[in-house]
Amino acid sequence: MHPPVTLRNATEVDLPTILDIYNDVILTTTAVYSEQPHTLQMREAWFNERRPAGFPVIVAEVDGIIAGFATYGHFRVWPCYRFTVEHSVYVQADMRGRGISKLLLAEIIGLAKAAGMHALIAGVDSENAISLQLHLKFGFEQVARFKEVGFKFNRWLDLIFLEKLL
Repeated sequence: MHPPVTLRNATEVDLPTILDIYNDVILTTTAVYSEQPHTLQMREAWFNERRPAGFPVIVAEVDGIIAGFATYGHFRVWPCYRFTVEHSVYVQADMRGRGISKLLLAEIIGLAKAAGMHALIAGVDSENAISLQLHLKFGFEQVARFKEVGFKFNRWLDLIFLEKLL
């Protein structure tokens, strides 16, 4: 049996671990269509842009160690999209398969509803079956597939958009 998972708002102290998780995802998966690791300064700027905009950054802790994080932010910055947000959920590699992403996604959905958002968008690589299944279980519907819009690890990648109306 695994230790319990605690969810809480992220703080600036959490940013180095959030950065480590994010950079591992960049370097080892197609969950982020980026090839260059981010710097701590980039994560600090990202974090400091979210708070005044009212966008949450949530961490999942297991035995005091950050196992993952989730957030949402602008889907598009134009005013008429203000009730639609796009979310992200990332879990540390050695913590995957423990249900942490389910807890983080449920929390992000609840926070988006409480903030008066109308639609939640997920952009998922087409080969990420686990993430696709997770989103479908939470009531997301596939609304678009963009073929060969990303190129990483020497291959073309398809991006799937899923949407949940709140």
